[in-house]
Amino acid sequence: FAHVRQLITSSMDGFDVTLFAYGQTGSGKTFTMFGPPDVDLSQSELRGVIPRSIDHIFQTIEEAKETKWEYSLSASILEIYNESIYDLM
Repeated sequence: FAHVRQLITSSMDGFDVTLFAYGQTGSGKTFTMFGPPDVDLSQSELRGVIPRSIDHIFQTIEEAKETKWEYSLSASILEIYNESIYDLM
């Protein structure tokens, strides 16, 4: 997650960021992005990239309150499968 943390920090600094998971069916993209389906996402070290990223974003916002910074958030999670796009949110 250390590499992704840098992307999240860049997004919080105002840059547009995209994280693209690409690979063969069954290669672990969903596991990497979300983590295992039966794990408590609030505490587990097995959490995927998305839950860890969301935690980092809200921690950054909490820390920024002391400096009077304000953030407006928007996000999209899309799946592209067989040339079709699915909105996962």
